[in-house]
Amino acid sequence: MTHWIVLPVVLPAVMAAFMIMVIRHHLDLQRIFSIIATAALVIIAGGLLNHAATGDVLVYELGDWPAPFGIVLVLDRLSAMMVMLTSVLALAVLVYAVGTGWDSRGRHFHALFQFQLMGILGAFLTGDAFNLFVFFEVLLIASYGLMIHGGGSTRLRAGIQYVVYNLLGSTLFLFALGTLYAVTGTLNMADMAERVAALPLEDTALIRVGAALLLVVFAVKAAVLPFHFWLPASYANAPGPVAALFAIMTKVGAYSILRMFTLVFGPDQAASAGLQSWLLPAALVTLAIGMVGILGSRQLSRLTAFAVIASMGTLLVAISLFTPESSAAALYYIAHSTFATALMFLIADMVIARRGDEIAVHRPMPQGGWIAALFFVGAIALVGMPPLSGFLGKLLVLDAVRGAPSTVAIWTVILATSLIGIVGFARSGSILFWKCHDPGIVTPPADEDELPDPIELARAERAMRAPSPMAFSAAFALLGLIVVLTVLSGPMMAYATATVDQLYAPTDYIDAVLRRTAP
Repeated sequence: MTHWIVLPVVLPAVMAAFMIMVIRHHLDLQRIFSIIATAALVIIAGGLLNHAATGDVLVYELGDWPAPFGIVLVLDRLSAMMVMLTSVLALAVLVYAVGTGWDSRGRHFHALFQFQLMGILGAFLTGDAFNLFVFFEVLLIASYGLMIHGGGSTRLRAGIQYVVYNLLGSTLFLFALGTLYAVTGTLNMADMAERVAALPLEDTALIRVGAALLLVVFAVKAAVLPFHFWLPASYANAPGPVAALFAIMTKVGAYSILRMFTLVFGPDQAASAGLQSWLLPAALVTLAIGMVGILGSRQLSRLTAFAVIASMGTLLVAISLFTPESSAAALYYIAHSTFATALMFLIADMVIARRGDEIAVHRPMPQGGWIAALFFVGAIALVGMPPLSGFLGKLLVLDAVRGAPSTVAIWTVILATSLIGIVGFARSGSILFWKCHDPGIVTPPADEDELPDPIELARAERAMRAPSPMAFSAAFALLGLIVVLTVLSGPMMAYATATVDQLYAPTDYIDAVLRRTAP
């Protein structure tokens, strides 16, 4: 089973290279191989999750070089859960992209998609801080290519802004790694954890600098205020299925905070004590800004992008407390928010394709019944109304913060912003699906020379009124996953509790990586 750990990284890398070098001119073959490879990832991730559920920590040493000198991939409950989450999301998004034809609007979509999966899955599996940086860069390059897929000056400007912000984060990441290596002499996470714990308190100044820089870097990736400015324009202007896949990318930042600040810079470490104190107020403000953004958005794409920011605020409220109870609630909320925000991006893409992005413009909405139903169910999930997993996730977070010094502030912000989110989604949904058929709204005719060919117009209208079954199946699959999270919330929380028990007692992780236990 140990050799299976490397497959989530190797399989998409090999598949992407194969597509570029062999079948780059054959879109149908690219679709077939991409879907097969992603489905295989789901199967592999299921096997890894099943094995990790036993509590074993599996280590894969590349080149058979032992840690801390060699590169290692590590599978524990947390990484297995994130790999499974990413693989399932990627399959649904890929089916949607094929069903809507988004993959045909530019070059190398499927190769970039596979490289993106390689970067994300590698970030979840790596046991080395430098290779976490490497996988960050892989997913950054691939995500930029996906973001500008289909072209357009607006998309290009948003992509440049996205790259600039993330390159600044990458520069800080290198500074942080250089600082940590100068003090500890290692970048292997398990080895670094031991060396940081052994440092005398008077020698921890540089470690605190490195840890603070790391926290800032991960906050940039997670779109925490005031580092969230890159996200609304970037996600709003990305192609719909690409933005849906990006729902997992902000979780990479949240995962990195949870991993590094429980393993290396644990809550009981004197070297990093107090560094995370700013994370809670930043998360609360991020949540508030996201929900206010939902209320004030004039475009559906920006509304969904602000929903991502709001969900990250709620998630980081739970993470910032660094208690087992709050971290378990955060893990449940990670799964929920990933599927819910991805679903809303797919719904937004369907709506935009049929009536445009402007919410307040009254245009007809062909085939609006099913899309309207998906929108309102997705909105219920995102804002945390019963009975779906968003309500359970927020309830778990609220329950986990009881007794904390900031309980009143957390409860107040979460409940108040939930109300704001309800109003924002209700306002947008009512305009989109109830007021868009106003017979008094007449679109002025264009000049005669600008009138489209009637045959082409009829063909486009038929295509608009006959949505692809693949697209709807992908959206309903994500909705089904949200329902599964709701129905199976008990087993999911049991797994999350076992995961945080492993996180906050990292001895097994460290011993497995440093070969102190039998494999």
